[in-house]
Amino acid sequence: MTALDLPQLLNLTDMETAAQQIMPPDALNYYASGANDEHTLRANRASFSRVKLRPRVLVDVSHIDLSTEVLGLPLSFPVGIAPCAMHGLVHPEAEVATATAAAAAGSLATLSTMSHKPIEDVAQAAAGRMWFQLYLYRDREVSRDLVQRAEAAGARALVLTVDTPFLGRREVMLRSPLHLPEGMSLPNVGRRQPGTEHLDDLNYLNTLFDPSMNWRDLEWLRSVTRLPIVLKGIHTAEDAALTVESGGHVWVSNHGGRQLDTAVTPLEVLPEIVQAVQGRAEIYLDGGITRGTDVLKAVALGARAVFLGRAPLYGLALAGEAGVRHTLELLREELQLAMALCGKVRLAELGPDLLRPST
Repeated sequence: MTALDLPQLLNLTDMETAAQQIMPPDALNYYASGANDEHTLRANRASFSRVKLRPRVLVDVSHIDLSTEVLGLPLSFPVGIAPCAMHGLVHPEAEVATATAAAAAGSLATLSTMSHKPIEDVAQAAAGRMWFQLYLYRDREVSRDLVQRAEAAGARALVLTVDTPFLGRREVMLRSPLHLPEGMSLPNVGRRQPGTEHLDDLNYLNTLFDPSMNWRDLEWLRSVTRLPIVLKGIHTAEDAALTVESGGHVWVSNHGGRQLDTAVTPLEVLPEIVQAVQGRAEIYLDGGITRGTDVLKAVALGARAVFLGRAPLYGLALAGEAGVRHTLELLREELQLAMALCGKVRLAELGPDLLRPST
């Protein structure tokens, strides 16, 4: 598919369906799968449909302002790209194309540690609109190196994934394991340790994860960076409060339903997390977003911005940078229309009064 064909794809579901027809099966299995029976994967989407809108009328909606800021960075609308691994499985320009599209749209790209392009190349393409996702490894010096590289390249924040002491049980992947194509590497996984030369990049990464990581380890991370720290994978008010106490910002996420099946969905727990944070930190959300009304509901419940995981990958698979840009523009147009039809002209006007949860 070329950029000229994209207008016939009218929404993110169209994009997903079209991409699934052309993606390599192993890449599709990797991106689309969830944990165990995939209850949480499905529930992430369903949670948005259960919340109903209470639109106001006879409001001048001739001008709609979708702009916001995340950690001081202006966004043209409250949507960014979440960290997802290995964009090179579907397009040769990989994360560089994704970051270029995000920058062109006035959005933000979060680069995964498991990217196929070096931090420095993606940061250049992102033009100052990049966060970097990392893990705290058993060997902290490996993590330190990555933090220093990200900071030197111009990353504006560090996103620490906190819900992966072990990888979730993704049975689709157990039945059909992913193997990187020959010549494709993960340049940001970290420097090799002695005795690991025989491992491929994916297996080497698994040896780095530190299941003993706890709240005290955040002190070490704060000691090696000047960047803001966002904790990604928060599910509860209790952990949101601890995040704020540790000096971090809150990213509400269940890893796209890929870690703990039957876990709560981000939208369900967002109100209690907002109450716990009490405006002391910024709050973001991912998981299940396919419509502009989904973005509107998340912002109305207290999220500063939402992030897309799988959707940009489907756009990338279809048409590279243009496909990612089309994905973002679809959501921007839908959000603008939803705002107008709800009688709201700026994001600051969105609040719980706009919503009615289903009973």
